[in-house]
Amino acid sequence: MVKETHGKAHSSTGREAAETAKSIGEEMSDYARDASRMASKQFGRAQDAAIDAFDETEAAIRRNPLSAIAIALGIGFLLGVLAARR
Repeated sequence: MVKETHGKAHSSTGREAAETAKSIGEEMSDYARDASRMASKQFGRAQDAAIDAFDETEAAIRRNPLSAIAIALGIGFLLGVLAARR
């Protein structure tokens, strides 16, 4: 009789642990799905922002090509000076 009671209690505890593990697994899957969805949205926003910045830069270069060349030469000069110091 004691063995039967012990066996039933052990079986019940095992089932509860399995159900808890399954529940936790499902919750983690939901969290992962939500995180993936949010990351995809943020990536899309960042990509849109980069495209907008590129378009604005291109438009500024077309409006002021000489200024753009002067800025590019200045940046190139500064990078050359910094690279020569190393």
